[in-house]
Amino acid sequence: MFVDSHAHIDGEEFDGDRDEVVARARAAGVRAILNVGTGDPHGGNFERAVAVAERYEGVYAAAGIHPHDARLYDDSAERLLVDLLRGSERAVALGEIGLDYHYDNSPREVQREVFARQLRLARAEGLPVIIHSREADEDTAEILRAELADGCAGGVMHCFGGGRGLADAALELGFMVSFAGNVTFKKADNLREVAAFVPLQSLLVETDCPFLAPVPFRGRRNEPAHVVETARFLAGLRGVTPEEIGRATSENFARLFRIDFPTV
Repeated sequence: MFVDSHAHIDGEEFDGDRDEVVARARAAGVRAILNVGTGDPHGGNFERAVAVAERYEGVYAAAGIHPHDARLYDDSAERLLVDLLRGSERAVALGEIGLDYHYDNSPREVQREVFARQLRLARAEGLPVIIHSREADEDTAEILRAELADGCAGGVMHCFGGGRGLADAALELGFMVSFAGNVTFKKADNLREVAAFVPLQSLLVETDCPFLAPVPFRGRRNEPAHVVETARFLAGLRGVTPEEIGRATSENFARLFRIDFPTV
């Protein structure tokens, strides 16, 4: 059995066949999906993400202000976030939050301020965090250490794409490191090097769907059922069976997000 630790099945890309997408995931052996709400915090995006999770058994939710939208963060957005995360049993984490220096859709100084503020909020609420970091390894590691060195409820480096230094910083804090379909891409040698050394007890897999479909689905819309291909690829990379990857990542998922489902 497998888990998809990061998906966006509330997106409009799935409006035409969301029921079928969830059914295909179940048929593929995916026991749990974490649906992550992003977008304008004032546009109903977080509410939709939680509603989708509440509609399906085995689907959970997270919400947080993505670095792209950090410029939209304000007190009312924070109140909404807290109310949603407190108000649904399916809401299990705060995220995705972090830094994105590739697109710079929000000013970098605003990204850093909002990232730190949400980390403090997660600590106050006792929630694990889901971290997005793109081309910002040093600042991400610095802020995580500054805000969480005294303890936290854990977290995950989602869709990991950084270097060994960022992975080491995350592992030192007790974080999980999650790999998506891009680890299967032909030119992802550096990413595979990191994926090979992350301890099994700190490993997660995800789709980040509808993006980053793994080989052999690359170029198509991604969906939770495809997480099995990423797990198989990681199993081959690490010299273990897909069943071992599935079992370990399921147990890691349940432990991090405090979800009570059978892990054997």
